[in-house]
Amino acid sequence: MAVTEAENPLVGEITCGSLLQKLQEIWDEVGESDEERDKMLLQIEQECLDVYKRKVEQAAKSRAQLLQALSDAKLELSTLVSALGDKSFISIPETTLGTINEQLAAIAPALEQLLKQKEERGAPAVDESDLSLKKLNEYQVKLQELQKEKSDRLHKVLEFVSTVHDLCAVLGMDFLSTITEVHPSLDDATGVQSKSISNDTLLRLAETVSALNEDKKQRLHKLQELATQLIDLWNLMDTPEEERILLDHVTCHTSASVDGVTVPGALALDLIEQAEVEVERLDQLKASRMKEIAFKKQVELEEIFACAHIEIDPEAAREKIMALIDSGNVEPTELLADMDNQIAKAKEEVLSRKEILDRVEKWMSACEEESWLEDYNRDENRYNSSRGAHLNLKRAEKARILVNKIPGMVDTLVAKTRAWEEDRGISFSYDGVPLLAMLDEYAMLRQEREEEKRKLRDQKKYGEQQNTEQEAIFGSKPSPARPSGTKKVVGPRANGGTNGTPSRRLSLNATQNGSRSATKDGKRDSMKLAAPANFVAISKEDAASHVSGTDPVPASP
Repeated sequence: MAVTEAENPLVGEITCGSLLQKLQEIWDEVGESDEERDKMLLQIEQECLDVYKRKVEQAAKSRAQLLQALSDAKLELSTLVSALGDKSFISIPETTLGTINEQLAAIAPALEQLLKQKEERGAPAVDESDLSLKKLNEYQVKLQELQKEKSDRLHKVLEFVSTVHDLCAVLGMDFLSTITEVHPSLDDATGVQSKSISNDTLLRLAETVSALNEDKKQRLHKLQELATQLIDLWNLMDTPEEERILLDHVTCHTSASVDGVTVPGALALDLIEQAEVEVERLDQLKASRMKEIAFKKQVELEEIFACAHIEIDPEAAREKIMALIDSGNVEPTELLADMDNQIAKAKEEVLSRKEILDRVEKWMSACEEESWLEDYNRDENRYNSSRGAHLNLKRAEKARILVNKIPGMVDTLVAKTRAWEEDRGISFSYDGVPLLAMLDEYAMLRQEREEEKRKLRDQKKYGEQQNTEQEAIFGSKPSPARPSGTKKVVGPRANGGTNGTPSRRLSLNATQNGSRSATKDGKRDSMKLAAPANFVAISKEDAASHVSGTDPVPASP
């Protein structure tokens, strides 16, 4: 026995103090942290407060029922006294003093006596002088009417009782205590024929059903609000389906009607409290993860803008998000909804720019091919039977066809861009540079190049003419091993290009876009944006080299 008591810490006199002391000892033995102890004590305190609160509510409800019973008893007593019309034969008690139970106890004997007197006076007197079959039939008809009324009342009572049972099951309430508060004879232990079917019982049953239905309506509304909050929080934080299933019994009634909820315990108070606790927990978790979620959406937005070559300031956007979250002046759901709206608009912007961006890509690819063709034409060994020479020759043929299409590409791109800008009233920028300005400068530089080519052709013709005149005068030709024009072409470039590629670049890229191309997708900027400039402004030496080649030169405009 001693061993059993030692193993069971709850043996003996149990008080709150002893239990708390035993709990402290267990914590000391386990090594529980102060934080967990405080949390557990707060939970115990909250549970105690909940118990007190429920008891107070039950006591208040019981008092209200007693007051109603006292009021009904006073009304019935007054009605009986008025009906009997004689107050001298009975003493009417004073019912304004004492407790409610004392007042009920004081009024009960007088009420019982009046009811007995009413029954005695109301008993039907049989007229023995009229014992005919006709009179008997009248009594039988009256009896049948009373039996039918009794059956109807009993059926109505049973319907009310069944409704109360179903409502109590859904609400998680004690059916027996609820129904016996209406009348003690309505419990399951009492036979059907012994149940009260009085007007008062029917009235109180109707009131109980109405109160339970209203309670059911309010609880369902509360549960649906909590379910909606849960779903929003789950979607916000990408909660896995495994965790959501654990509260499926809460979220399954999101769109249910009051009459549609019939599962026992579906609207119990403990279930609603469970949902409230989960919503509170997720709210706290949401606050800690809000920055992570917001930055995730910001990254998605930046990727969309990058694909559309729209320049933004990501650092400023992130600082703004941090400031909004830290200030607490904006609801997290509103912030994320705003970011989702920005993402949707950004995707629409991408779609509107797609056709122009595709044409820009084709234009830049054509410019790259022209740049390659320039280098290929300057290669004196391009026709040697080296490995891959036939492939380069085929590429050169295709490149010439593509280069001839560049002016048409530019004209179409300008027209499309202007139409886009007129439709939206804003400038079309490509990585921060106005596209029309890029195209205009490209056209201008291309025209300058063609002009330089024309001048170089004129210079070559003049040089050939001078050589012809010298041959006519001196009767000799310049040595084929050292032609003056060839020597000039293969000499050092005046523009400093190391591989025959001019070093001039579009000035708009340098002045408006700053050093962006050096840090943002350097490979693409060097190949794409700088590509048009590689062939729009070559030096005289490069042009001379091109003219001296065997490929045909397009006539100047």
